[in-house]
Amino acid sequence: MVAKYPNSLQDVIEGDIVGTGYHSLVKQVQNRIENVRRTSTSKIRKRKHQTDDSDHTDEIPLEERAAMQDTYGCIKWNVKFLPHEETQESQQQKMEKLKVMFQHSDANPEELKCLMKSTFYTQRQHVNQGKSIKCLREEWPFCFDELGMSVHFKELTGIDLKETFIRNLDLKGKRLLNYMTTVCVNKSKKFLQIYARLQRMRGQQSGCSDDVKEMILLLLSYFDEKEESMFFCVEDTCLAEEVQLKQVPLTPAIIVCGQSCYSSTRYMLSPDRNLINTNISSFISALCLMFGSYYCFNHPLSI
Repeated sequence: MVAKYPNSLQDVIEGDIVGTGYHSLVKQVQNRIENVRRTSTSKIRKRKHQTDDSDHTDEIPLEERAAMQDTYGCIKWNVKFLPHEETQESQQQKMEKLKVMFQHSDANPEELKCLMKSTFYTQRQHVNQGKSIKCLREEWPFCFDELGMSVHFKELTGIDLKETFIRNLDLKGKRLLNYMTTVCVNKSKKFLQIYARLQRMRGQQSGCSDDVKEMILLLLSYFDEKEESMFFCVEDTCLAEEVQLKQVPLTPAIIVCGQSCYSSTRYMLSPDRNLINTNISSFISALCLMFGSYYCFNHPLSI
């Protein structure tokens, strides 16, 4: 199909063929097939937004559940068996040890990675049972930490979360940003106005982090998405308990401590209107944590 209609279907940017040249079309066909085959019966006990301290979830009879399958890039979405050397008791002991380690800032990173990897089975069991974000944070606090989530995401998808993002940013970031700031500025008057506003906010600063901020905000504008669906701004001195969570989106959102992404040096993360990480110093780290949350916690928009 691509060979016959290269002008319409081939992946080309600025005259260069991207990758194989037909990756985008293949992914569109694959996603279409997955969507058509998707059953109306939930694969898991869907986690609902909790308005109180209860952790009640709807029971779905086993015979009505769809067969478990890896979806949307996940290679270990549902782990059926414990590792050979593990038991339920050892998993519980390691879970308790991780809770204790979370209380100390000097936890050994290598030991943490090992414990997170060996307890991945139980982590997925709890997530797929539909436990609330609040409950998951109490039982698996490191899953909401940058290092802990990276281990879970790697086991779940086979991909290094932050490393892959940064690598692709180095490979394609400049080209994408250049495309957005040259070709796309003519897309619409609204896009041009937003680009001009971002330039005023950015001022004379320059750097990788600012490039990423501008790229994300321009992409949101390009696809006519609202910034409020991803970012929620509060005062730069705002404490975690002062955030008006009822105004925050239910989807994973980045709380920006400042008037804008450019002026902020501190971020928080909120999936399901629960603050799970309240002191993220890097915008890229906050972005990766938000993206990882969709996969790691079975957020509705990711499945």
